[in-house]
Amino acid sequence: MRATFCSSPDLRSETELRKAIIHNLRDFFLEFGRGLTFVGEEHVLSVWQGDFRVDLLFFHRDLQCLLAVELKIGPFKPEYVGKMQFYLVALDEQEKRKHEMPSIGLILCKSKDQEQVRIALTTASSKIGVSTYKTSLPDEEKIKEHLRKLPLPKE
Repeated sequence: MRATFCSSPDLRSETELRKAIIHNLRDFFLEFGRGLTFVGEEHVLSVWQGDFRVDLLFFHRDLQCLLAVELKIGPFKPEYVGKMQFYLVALDEQEKRKHEMPSIGLILCKSKDQEQVRIALTTASSKIGVSTYKTSLPDEEKIKEHLRKLPLPKE
């Protein structure tokens, strides 16, 4: 999956990326299909004497599980997987209900190296995905091609 909800090429922080997603939330939901419900942004998980924040938290009604989304404005780094593992365990221990499936995670980065992702996820005990997002609109020709494929309105 490659998320296409963000059209600003000059994002300087994860906060700006999160705000862009919130602003375009309907389109973000459609990237994941139906059944996704927004729980919150900067969702706080309190573990022992520390508070940790999940950038975006959703509940997937069809999968019956929480979906934690971690936003990164730069390229993927293997240590992001450990952080997501921590969030998912905390979510399962603190918030998952008995009838729900284990939480899943998505790390959204500006770019990724497939080999780094493969190695980082090899021993991950939780379901974690890594994807990229686009920071620019498609070129004019791709937009025209997409518009040609749309059905004509009925009169």
